[in-house]
Amino acid sequence: MNLFQNAKFFTTVNHLKDLPDTPAEIAFVGRSNAGKSSAINTLTNHVRLAYVSKTPGRTQHINFFELAGGGFMVDLPGYGYAQVPEAVRAHWVKLLGDYLQKRQQLIGLVLIMDARHPLKELDLRMLDFFHITGRPVHILLSKADKLSKNDQIKTLAAVKKSLKPYAERQQISVQLFSSLKKQGIEEVNTVVGKWFADYQAAAGEVDSEGEAAEQPE
Repeated sequence: MNLFQNAKFFTTVNHLKDLPDTPAEIAFVGRSNAGKSSAINTLTNHVRLAYVSKTPGRTQHINFFELAGGGFMVDLPGYGYAQVPEAVRAHWVKLLGDYLQKRQQLIGLVLIMDARHPLKELDLRMLDFFHITGRPVHILLSKADKLSKNDQIKTLAAVKKSLKPYAERQQISVQLFSSLKKQGIEEVNTVVGKWFADYQAAAGEVDSEGEAAEQPE
């Protein structure tokens, strides 16, 4: 089952105070022009669910999409390239940072990297920034079709090796992905689906414990 198949636009926000009350959500983030919007469109099987801009850095809001299973998908602003006024950029950086570290409903992060240029300094800083939440990260090495099969294998192995220090402190996984070839969709579904299943199971345990505590002696 494609978890993202029937995703529907829910709302867009530009201030933390306007964030919707959702049960649980996963977020997509990545350097500008890494292929994030294309990945979302491919996963949802929708041509323009996430706007693909020819100008990197155009998406400056937090966009929410409702998934068929009741969870939410969040499209975060790209980082690392933005020809916008400094005041706008500063607001954008704070909005993104506060959301990632303080949003209680966020259960996991999907980090998009261009397979030809993975693990750039800002990507590593994002991993460092997010790890304090203790929540899992799944990395999509996008535009994998731009590499030969041999280079895909080498790149995936190299990235996994480089991520070992990060994997010691948080749950982190990585895969190849191509929007053009529709490569890797099933793997994303499996990983993210497990995040939602684990969250629902944990929420069910908490509810059961609460009900048990309320039972009269």
